[in-house]
Amino acid sequence: MTGAGSAIAREFTTINPATEEVLDTYRIMTEEQVNEKVIKAQNTFGEWKKDSDKRTDLLHDFAQEVRKNKEELARTATKEMGKAIKEARSEVEKCAWVMEYYADNGKIFTTDEVVNTDARKSIVTFEPLGVIGSIMPWNFPYWQALRFAAPSLMVGNTIVLKPASATMQCGIEIEKTFEKAGLADGVFQSLIGDSSIAETVIDSDVNAVTFTGSVPVGAKVAQRATSQIKKCVLELGGSDPFVVCEDADVEKASNGSVKGRFINCGQSCIASKRFIVSKKIANEFIEMFTQKTEKLKAGDPMSDDTDIGPLVNAEGLNKIDSIVKNVVKEGAEVLTGGERIKSKGYFYKPTVLKNVYPKMRVTQEEVFGPVAPIMTADNDTQAIMLANDSPYGLGASIWT
Repeated sequence: MTGAGSAIAREFTTINPATEEVLDTYRIMTEEQVNEKVIKAQNTFGEWKKDSDKRTDLLHDFAQEVRKNKEELARTATKEMGKAIKEARSEVEKCAWVMEYYADNGKIFTTDEVVNTDARKSIVTFEPLGVIGSIMPWNFPYWQALRFAAPSLMVGNTIVLKPASATMQCGIEIEKTFEKAGLADGVFQSLIGDSSIAETVIDSDVNAVTFTGSVPVGAKVAQRATSQIKKCVLELGGSDPFVVCEDADVEKASNGSVKGRFINCGQSCIASKRFIVSKKIANEFIEMFTQKTEKLKAGDPMSDDTDIGPLVNAEGLNKIDSIVKNVVKEGAEVLTGGERIKSKGYFYKPTVLKNVYPKMRVTQEEVFGPVAPIMTADNDTQAIMLANDSPYGLGASIWT
């Protein structure tokens, strides 16, 4: 991350990863423009936090607007980051649901709690912090922004969002949808910029920061925010183990493995990323998993029958290709996939690997793409040991 105080107007472009065509060009906000947005959010906060009934109604109105414009919103996400259109629609629907959930339950969650102390009366009360600065990724451009925005707005905070530069239009569409729903100007604002404005957001007059992304960048965000005594919430990378015990229903586990690994072309922090299977059922599981993976259709993400779209950009594609080539050199066997799809766009074949070992790159790094490495375990104890042999946390599943 670098500062963003330059007087020279800077720009960035968004590219459709399926066609490699330029979608749009955006001018990066100056430090002054970012600070103006934050000041507006601070000025709006005083009024916004007063009326929880009004906030409930407006969040419901937002959910209705999201559903009304579901197709347009889904197509925007698919164009910008390559998500299969049916998955994009599901993401939009999930965003409407989360708004309704917090609108319906926000008051319950924030009811004062009476606690016993030596004092005559003691309560825990819940108050909004003020302006929340949000730095969000491209892989679920609506969900990542709105799963945090829903509870934050419901309790009375205002928000400035820095969307990922790859999905800038998605961020803009969220702000437009809030405007259509009737929220006051300044309650939710999207900032136009790339990673260069992240430090400006943290250093501005925001009261707290939330970030979803990689561990190295998350560490920088936390260091900068906490040095200014600002609360921060981070969701960082994951390499989630998918453990299949010998008594598991192999049919169900193999179905779950395909969905868990290949959702969003494998570009999910909580996707299943390391498959650890009991030796006793390994051959049966691997055969089913491979057969089901081969049935996935990769191609035009705008098509309703496509399961796997492109990776988000050329860098992501090159990294996945490099990881697979590296692990094959070290002795892993490709059961299906293992190569780029030779066409326009950043496509990679859904890939299953066996003969994978704990210290290989594919199990040590967070693999953000459609690659499933399978390890075998002699027993449940060894399976848990392999699952824990990772610097990552975040999620896991055990099939038994």
